[in-house]
Amino acid sequence: MGRGKFKGKPTGCRQFSTLEQMMAGNSASRPRTFKKEEAELEEEERSEEQLEEESEDGAGAGAEKQKGTLGIIQVDNPNLAKPENVKARDIDMEKTIELSRREREENERQKACERYMRLQEQGKTEQIRKVLERLALIR
Repeated sequence: MGRGKFKGKPTGCRQFSTLEQMMAGNSASRPRTFKKEEAELEEEERSEEQLEEESEDGAGAGAEKQKGTLGIIQVDNPNLAKPENVKARDIDMEKTIELSRREREENERQKACERYMRLQEQGKTEQIRKVLERLALIR
């Protein structure tokens, strides 16, 4: 009696397939490359047949209609970013660049921090005044 949760490896002899068996079409033994090649051949045959049928019909058939609303409405993807190609000679150097709200707020924060540090060095902030008063009491 076997132990454990899982079965052991399968035992038995190896089975090798011949080219005839692979071409006969056992899907388990048929490699993917053969499937792809056959699918391509079938697709080419279908496209050739369609071309022949269209040439026989001539202009009477016209364009094929699409089902549903696809034939009526043509929708472009609104989320598709269209690339804006700008050449170097077309760039206007005098044009001011508008910053986004986040960038503007970040710049304002940095300037406020620098301004506060300058005032602290000069001793003009409330925090520094309190520290200096405590130091004066200690001395």
